[in-house]
Amino acid sequence: MTLRIDRDESVVTITLDRERKLNALDYPTIDALLASLDRVEADDSVRAVVLTGAGHRAFSAGADIPALAGSIAGGPERALREIVRRGQALTRRIEEFPKPVIVAVNGLAYGAGCEITEAAPLAIAAEHATFAKPEISLGFPPPFGGSQRLPRHVGRKRALEMILTGDPVSARCAERTGLVNAAVPADELLPSAIELAKRITRHAPTAVAACLRAVTRGVNLSVDEGLAVEAAWFAATVPTDGVRRGLRRFLDHPARPARKSL
Repeated sequence: MTLRIDRDESVVTITLDRERKLNALDYPTIDALLASLDRVEADDSVRAVVLTGAGHRAFSAGADIPALAGSIAGGPERALREIVRRGQALTRRIEEFPKPVIVAVNGLAYGAGCEITEAAPLAIAAEHATFAKPEISLGFPPPFGGSQRLPRHVGRKRALEMILTGDPVSARCAERTGLVNAAVPADELLPSAIELAKRITRHAPTAVAACLRAVTRGVNLSVDEGLAVEAAWFAATVPTDGVRRGLRRFLDHPARPARKSL
């Protein structure tokens, strides 16, 4: 098996388990990860996902190069089918997942490992983690969505520096530029990711899913189009138990007004 799955109450942790290969993503691993996400989505008792890598050296070194080379040797159509479609399907699945996915970057996140981090709604990195876009050294641009998502996270010029040089950046740089939410000591990484997940899962699953979808679908639209997306997802939550319970809880226990300072 190339994945390891653990559970802490309503939070599932999926671990890429190819430590000797720096958790590189070969095709069976990508397919297994997609299948695991399908099972998680169907299980209403699972409220959030933490995605990490085995060991301390790497979250993922990216796509498995021997597999990738074989696909490229088969020509453009085979390369598009086996590499691009599969890789973009994975990052889009993570980006659009209706439950929060928190990537816990436990080491280097290169190539596809960086692209998964970009696609995830939330990410926390160990302080020793590094991020890089080394695809240019192989002669091609990022194929799992990285040429599109990274500029939206960190800005066009910072993204192009990473994409055109292939040079790594630190976890602190990733934190400053918005690629990850926080950089923490390595021994605090998984506890921090699970704690963040549980802060989210306090809230109604319908509200969490609506927030995720409103932001993901609206972020690249014009403001007016984004507001329409927001309105639609608000309307979708109106008849839910989450709204009824939330309003009842507030009305039964209204917050006391803060005292004015003298």
